[in-house]
Amino acid sequence: MKLLTIGAFARASRLSPKALRLYDELDLLRPAEVDPVSGYRYYHPDQLDRARLVAWLRRIGLPLARIRQVCALAPAQAAEELDAYWARVLADTAARQELVTHLVDHLNGGKTTVTTTDSTALTLRCAARSDAGLVRSHNEDAAYAGTGLLAVADGFGGPDGARAAGAAITALRRFEAAQAGPADLLNALEDAVREALAELPAPAPGGQPAGSTLTAMLHTGSRLALVHIGDSRAYLLRGGELFQITHDHTMVQQMVDEGRLTLAEAASHPQRALLLRALNGPGDPRPARLDLSLHTARAGDRYLLCSDGLSAVLATEHLHTALSSIADPEQAVQQLITLANRAGGPDNIACAVADVVASEATATATATS
Repeated sequence: MKLLTIGAFARASRLSPKALRLYDELDLLRPAEVDPVSGYRYYHPDQLDRARLVAWLRRIGLPLARIRQVCALAPAQAAEELDAYWARVLADTAARQELVTHLVDHLNGGKTTVTTTDSTALTLRCAARSDAGLVRSHNEDAAYAGTGLLAVADGFGGPDGARAAGAAITALRRFEAAQAGPADLLNALEDAVREALAELPAPAPGGQPAGSTLTAMLHTGSRLALVHIGDSRAYLLRGGELFQITHDHTMVQQMVDEGRLTLAEAASHPQRALLLRALNGPGDPRPARLDLSLHTARAGDRYLLCSDGLSAVLATEHLHTALSSIADPEQAVQQLITLANRAGGPDNIACAVADVVASEATATATATS
């Protein structure tokens, strides 16, 4: 079959020659042949399907590194990867929409009226536990669940790691009692985390600095403010589907984002626990860069917050099965910890589960650390 010049191939695939040259350099769409003298690129007609797929993926905003991953997968796996990407886009967009609404309301002097299709008051029915696992001699994880707060923290840095994780959650619990209004939720969360930073233990002379990850949600009415830093995670089970709604701040996740590692390679990478962002103790000159977002809760939602002692050893489908099949949050937490320990329990485990229910339901709260 006759090869197509780069110009002809560009017209047929609806990609510009400039884009084709970039995709060649990125090993995303290599030409079938390159003239050794002129360097001119030629393409086989069979490459049009891949080129058109790349064009469509670029139109929806998929990053180039992730396009390369999708194109390397079998069709069914590629479809799952694309669906997961779009779910995150929708979640991020919804969070930004909520924040914009509140900013507009603030700028209008609180005069904006927000209407919803469901005015039912909501609360959280929740449970939390942490566990040392089967390998570690000390538990440096902490978890808390209350009617207005859900939080997990994974301490590091030796014996002071547990103190760091506990300090982070203790600072947040002070804000739970205040029950900040929806417009103040993100500010309340950020202020609490800044306060927690000041309370982190200073390292002993010659000792390793202590710090902690933190993933927490503060709730009031139908609003959930989420703060996240590190590699603990938040998941949302909604309509039978499980979505990860946080992004790991780790070196391997950054390499995955850049297309330098596959998800499978990241799972077994020797430096998979290396954090790029965390709550670091006194003396660290780097400011804590927090991910803050605002979400709308719906009756029937279930949230899972957990440390990597759970997410690193249990596949997403196992998390989904436990969360969707066990109705009681306390039993769900216990089952998830049991499953992590059955998988070897190589790390401490922090786990918190919250169901969004109508306020008439009885809410319970437990805390462990």
